[in-house]
Amino acid sequence: MGTLLKGLIKLLVVACALLAIASFVPGIAIADVPTAFLVALIWGLVMLLIKPILSLLTFPINLLTLGLFSFVVNALLFWSLSTFIPGFSVAGFLPALEGSVLLSIVNGMLHIVF
Repeated sequence: MGTLLKGLIKLLVVACALLAIASFVPGIAIADVPTAFLVALIWGLVMLLIKPILSLLTFPINLLTLGLFSFVVNALLFWSLSTFIPGFSVAGFLPALEGSVLLSIVNGMLHIVF
């Protein structure tokens, strides 16, 4: 299977997961399917480009909390996406935490499969 096809399948699965998370977690709303694809694409870019830098900067506190602070970083990144993407809203930190944890589980399963 080609790399492009794998990437498109991952994007499709993450977009579907975002739609499911939005219907499951109160406080997270996605307007429509194209918005879910946009959120999935930007989430992937954020995890690829911004997350490693933030992980490096927050390494000392992450070390003190035995890695639990990474959940906070992921939630803040997830929450911040809602400020930039119209049609995607996250009502607060707790819905962002729940959504980012569920999305991380989906991404982990995708990493195992692909």
